[in-house]
Amino acid sequence: MSERKQILKIRDLSVSFHTANGLVRAVRGLNMDVYKGETVAIVGESGSGKSVTVKEVMGIHTPNEVIEGGSIAFTYDSGSGEKTVDLLTISPHFMQNQLKGKHIAMVFQDPMTSLDPTMTIGKQLMEGMMLHLHLSRKEAAGRAVELLQMVGISDPEKRLKNYPHQLSGGMRQRVVIAIALSCDPDLLICDEPTTALDVTIQARILQLIMDLQKKFNISVIFITHNLGVVAKVADYVNVMYAGKIIETGRTEDVFFDPRHPYTWGLLSSMPDLSGNKEDRLYTIQGNPPNLLNEIKGDAFAPRNPYALEIDFEEEPPMFKINSHHQAATWLLDPRSPKVEMPDQLRRRIEIMKREDASNGGN
Repeated sequence: MSERKQILKIRDLSVSFHTANGLVRAVRGLNMDVYKGETVAIVGESGSGKSVTVKEVMGIHTPNEVIEGGSIAFTYDSGSGEKTVDLLTISPHFMQNQLKGKHIAMVFQDPMTSLDPTMTIGKQLMEGMMLHLHLSRKEAAGRAVELLQMVGISDPEKRLKNYPHQLSGGMRQRVVIAIALSCDPDLLICDEPTTALDVTIQARILQLIMDLQKKFNISVIFITHNLGVVAKVADYVNVMYAGKIIETGRTEDVFFDPRHPYTWGLLSSMPDLSGNKEDRLYTIQGNPPNLLNEIKGDAFAPRNPYALEIDFEEEPPMFKINSHHQAATWLLDPRSPKVEMPDQLRRRIEIMKREDASNGGN
């Protein structure tokens, strides 16, 4: 097996926002790695900092934002060799002209936020290719037709002349994916790209992203709150809570051997599609912390039925479970009392394991 090549390395990222009520600490010392050709999912409740994190990678900033610290090292082929830059310190001009679209691209939740309603689909597809790949108008038009075919849009020549409002939601999202892939990026960021679509179209879009990722060996960051989606698309999972990653590992680690009580809660609150009506759907009690307030100890402690005294006093470090699985919970400290995951979740994981085995591990 060839050595994994790291293309994104986020260390100690802290991002806050000035609001009328004070400073909101949205991301609090986040660490994350992405390797070539792999899909990394970021999961967590709304407000956990998922979108803020990837917008920093994309260089999308707001006037009230404060980057308190950290670095985002991005490694790419500059054409004259491999180059690593800190995405937090490069100029907006460099980001816009050298990296965005060409090396890093993003698919947003609502395609209408990405598409210009006053421009034809063709013009929007061709724009980036003419800028970054220096294609002629004719060459860009030919590649635009190929891209639309690749993402499953029929009669692509006709669609190039359409405006966004003339397409269905599923077709618009396919166009956005085509635009994102038009300049062969190294890293594709998908921020809840299927939320606004119906279930059938969702499945097709997910399959499309997976197929294109394998075909072009792209690295993908996939943001979602839907754990069912994560199981299908991700190689690695980062579970986020209150601006920090609190469990990280391979998908099978996090789904089959979760260690953080928050991850237990997330997995327990997934709808059970196996037809088992005995178990009521679990809900995590309480609400996420108000990030206007300073957090003492473990941010999840007030909602954690297994919280220890130390959870309210001191933030837990990341405890290593194996070479690719870590979790930030004091329950993993050798001195802590032995706490097992809930029986209901254990039964659910056994079912998931059996289903995974019967599907050949796919």
